[in-house]
Amino acid sequence: MLSTSHKIFLEVATHLSFSKAAKILFISQPAISNHIKLLEAEYKSALFNRKGNSISLTRAGKILFNHLQDALTIQRQIQFELTTIKDEGNVEGNLKLGASTTVALYIIPKILSAFHQKHPNLGIQLVNRNSENIIKALLENEIDMGIIEVENKITSISYQHFMTDEVIAVCSANSNLFARKTINVDDLVRYPVALREVGSGTLSALTQALKKHNIGIDELNVKVRLGGTEALKSFLLADRCMGFLPQKSVVKELAHGELVEIRVEGLEIKRDFYFIHRQGTEDFGLTKRFMRFAKASI
Repeated sequence: MLSTSHKIFLEVATHLSFSKAAKILFISQPAISNHIKLLEAEYKSALFNRKGNSISLTRAGKILFNHLQDALTIQRQIQFELTTIKDEGNVEGNLKLGASTTVALYIIPKILSAFHQKHPNLGIQLVNRNSENIIKALLENEIDMGIIEVENKITSISYQHFMTDEVIAVCSANSNLFARKTINVDDLVRYPVALREVGSGTLSALTQALKKHNIGIDELNVKVRLGGTEALKSFLLADRCMGFLPQKSVVKELAHGELVEIRVEGLEIKRDFYFIHRQGTEDFGLTKRFMRFAKASI
């Protein structure tokens, strides 16, 4: 088990702030400082560089931080595996999951609910960010695993396929484009479009699909870019632009006739979603169990 001083160090090192750590841990800032001094005395090394009101990790601090992150993972794995031996249905632990927007909003909530009902003593945390920021959160140990669309694989991350999704072109039923239910891919550049922000998996999938037809994303008549699937969907409902959204995100709007799909001949936008882990953590019992459960639930 990690000592109190080590837990406090992890909190300070994560936020690079004594005051933030004090608020999160509900202890005074002087108490935080005393614990850090105890560790610095124990290791005979300064753990933080202090400059004015800002701090940064020293070389010794970085080494300690990395080892404590590993120790924390092992501690959680021990807790999960030992409680599993005692009672399969009453396991304990915490699952910190990150997912890109499509998965977080339209796919994973029902799966998480069913998983939690099966294991009510588990703590579950879901972070919703775009794919780029989920990778960042994983590498910085903010989450245990992620579910994202994958374009280029990183050697420090392991990947396991989860599911395949499709991105479609849609517009409002009130748009002039509604009359053109089918268009040719080469004609796309003629129509006003609204797109997701840079870093979005949806935008990346569209970019790759257009490349196969020698069309650059910058050749489109882009009127607006919006951060988030829901923001883009709301805009398209009110505007007359065409947009590209995951099919699973517009099921209700298509069924109710609020949005209409525009078929772009020759353009197929498929996205593969993957579970991602830091290399070496793929065998953590809780995440393995959740992956098996999620795949069986699709």
